[in-house]
Amino acid sequence: MTRYSEEETSRYVQAGDVRLHYHDIGDGAPLICLHGGGPGASGWSNFVENIDALAEHFRVLLIDMPQFGKSEKVIVEEGRLTYTARAVRAFMDALEIPRADFIGNSIGAQSIMKLCIDAPERVRRHVALGNNAAAPLTFFMPRPQEGIRLIIDYYKGEGPTREKMRRLIQTLVYDSTFLTEELLDARYEASAEPDAVDIWTNHHPPREEIAHLLDRIETPTLLLWGAEDRFSSLDSGLIELKVLRNAEMHIFQRCGHWVQLEKAATFNKLAIEFLTRADD
Repeated sequence: MTRYSEEETSRYVQAGDVRLHYHDIGDGAPLICLHGGGPGASGWSNFVENIDALAEHFRVLLIDMPQFGKSEKVIVEEGRLTYTARAVRAFMDALEIPRADFIGNSIGAQSIMKLCIDAPERVRRHVALGNNAAAPLTFFMPRPQEGIRLIIDYYKGEGPTREKMRRLIQTLVYDSTFLTEELLDARYEASAEPDAVDIWTNHHPPREEIAHLLDRIETPTLLLWGAEDRFSSLDSGLIELKVLRNAEMHIFQRCGHWVQLEKAATFNKLAIEFLTRADD
């Protein structure tokens, strides 16, 4: 558990047309982290095991993406990646950050890749964790993937339940024994808030594919993947490694979608080494 307080590091900022919640931790060069897109997700819950190590080197900014966590539950009618990338630029403008390093998990990584396409000058380096940016080109897994099907079904029928959330987060990892009831309760309670239910049920943004745009990205990118990821097919990562212009990849055995939690110590070491490299 981190030595930092979730409450004491909590901040809000108006980023363009959306009020964003974030955590501001440590000093140094800015490192912006974007979480994944499952029900109940937030910046703190996705990166709590990484904060201490990262904050020794960076000013760590954990953003709750629009519609998630404590950020404003705005209605997004365009593609989520385009909207989120624009909101991140507005966030950087509001905090007077011209350029930053990034860590993105799942759809957070896809949103950062969209930012690399739309405004490459804002991104110095990017650590991208299991994501489906190349999804239309993959063939190792049926679509939708097992984990994605659980997300799709989560708000159907009787709506959110603790048991649905348990099945969902067990699918996020290879070994679920380290998952706590505290994490389960926090994710479930966030997912069951009325405004979250309304967004997921009535105003979920349309899906946006960027596979055909990936070859435009020149940003140095470290791809980190769990070999047992049931949300993002491993071959999606291999395709990204092939298509991105400046990428490298590390694959973890016996690891699922949450590399940053399941393999926290190694993840921290790899991410810090990559992000502290000098520009070529």
